[in-house]
Formats: sequence, C-alpha cells, structure tokens
Amino acid sequence: MKYVRLSKIAFALLCLLVLAACSSADAGIKNNNQKEINLAYVEWDTEVASTHVVGQVFEDLGYKVTLTPLDNGIMWEALVNGEVDGMVSAWLPQTHAPQVEKYNNKIESLGDNLNGAKIGLVVPSYMDVDSIEDLTNEASRTITGIEPGANMMATTENAYKEYENLKDWKVLTSSAGAMTAALSHAIANNEEIIITGWSPHWIFNAYDLKYLDDPKGLYGTEEYIGTFVRNGLKEDFPEAYSVLDRFHWTSEDIESVMFDIMNGMSATDAAKKWVESNPDKVADWTQDVKA
Repeated sequence: MKYVRLSKIAFALLCLLVLAACSSADAGIKNNNQKEINLAYVEWDTEVASTHVVGQVFEDLGYKVTLTPLDNGIMWEALVNGEVDGMVSAWLPQTHAPQVEKYNNKIESLGDNLNGAKIGLVVPSYMDVDSIEDLTNEASRTITGIEPGANMMATTENAYKEYENLKDWKVLTSSAGAMTAALSHAIANNEEIIITGWSPHWIFNAYDLKYLDDPKGLYGTEEYIGTFVRNGLKEDFPEAYSVLDRFHWTSEDIESVMFDIMNGMSATDAAKKWVESNPDKVADWTQDVKA
C-alpha cells in the first residue's frame, strides 16, 4: 500500500513538472515573439548620434534594442551575415562604394537618410592654405586621421598617388575622438593641423574651419548618408523595416544631437531629448507601426 501511495505521489509530481515545462515553453515562445532590433554603427560622431536616435524611437515603440558599435569593415560583414538587422551609417556615393559593390544583392539599400554630407581634408581657417595641391610643410607634413578601417583613411593614405606634393607626408591613424581632441588642442594653441574631416559634424559649429580644395576630386563631391538592412528584414519585421525606410532628417537635426553629446550629455539622453522635441518627424517615421 505504501508503494502505491508513493507511486501516486511520484505521478502527481511528474504531472506538475510537465505542466511547469509547458508553461516555460509557452513563455519562451512569447519571449521569442518580443520585438527586437539590432543596429550596427561605427563610432563616428555622426553615426553615434543617428543610431542612438533611431534606437530611441524603436525603444519607445516597445522594441528590445541593441546598438552594436563595430569597425567599419566588420559592420558591413555583420549586416551581410545577418548578425545585425540594419545600419544608418553608409556614406555614398563614394566613401563606402567599395562595400556596396562587394556586397551587392547580399544586403538591401533603403536609400538616403541625410543629404548634403561631405568629406575631405579640413584645417582651421587661420591657416594660410586653401588647396590640397598647395600643401608644403604645414603641420610638420602630417595629416591627423581617424580609425584605420575607415575608407576615408585609405583614400588619404594613398593621396600621394594623385598629389605629388604629398609623397613625403605622414597620415596618423587614431580614432574620431582622438582626432577631435587633437584639433581642439591645436586650435587652443593656434597651431597648424590638418585632419580628415566630414560634415555634418559638431566641429564646424564649435570652430572656424574650412575644407581644402580638392582639384583632383580625390574625396568626391557632395555625399549622402544611407540606410541598409539585412536581406529578409522586410519579411521578418515589416514594421521595423518601415521605420528604417522612412527615417530621414537634416544636418541641423543631427548636429543638434552631436552638439549635446559634445557638451557632455550621454548619447542616450541626447537622443531622448531630440525625439521628445521632434514628435512630428518621429510620427512620420512610425506612421506604419500599429499602436
């Protein structure tokens, strides 16, 4: 009789365990249905600002948001491999043209999200030089750059092939943050400095700067910043796809976020501030999302 009772107790416990397992499985299914988005970006000031703003919009829509900073080359590979869902950091038609050509048909372009962008060599306006081809011994024949994986750095490191006067120059690789720190230090001491610059960027609001003329067209003309997503995102998450497809803003928008970050605000708080201050634009980006 004791054996029978123990068997019944064991059976009851087994049933409870099965129910608990089923409950956990159901919870897992619900968790798997949670809206999630993973956005990659390069830690350039422009891309930090834009990615955090888009991420904040998704968070306000109830998404679990992951923002993944990556080296430029790795960012494109991660998108191709489906390790991230999208990015709003492509500079075109020239800067990131090699990646677009390499990964054609393996990722999807959603077009531009900001127009009027530009890259090139930048100097303080007090420097008495206006063109790349007129450079001689300025800044100890040194150009201060950013991350070695940036396409703009490859262009600059090979500039001597187009501009013979640069054949004995050095290009210092560092990071976007180190470059702006070096610029700030040089201007504070009225020193010469040549940087690999781009706009929109808060440095053009903070300092009196100028692009050096580029008569050989090494850095191209006006560019735009574009949005790319992994193949299949539209089918998997159509609402997220729609938000990224509709995302578009101006240089004034992005520079306001960058300026707040430069003044000590966290990227997350600066993004929240912009989103709260621009409900009409956010509403346009999210108009296809069901409440």
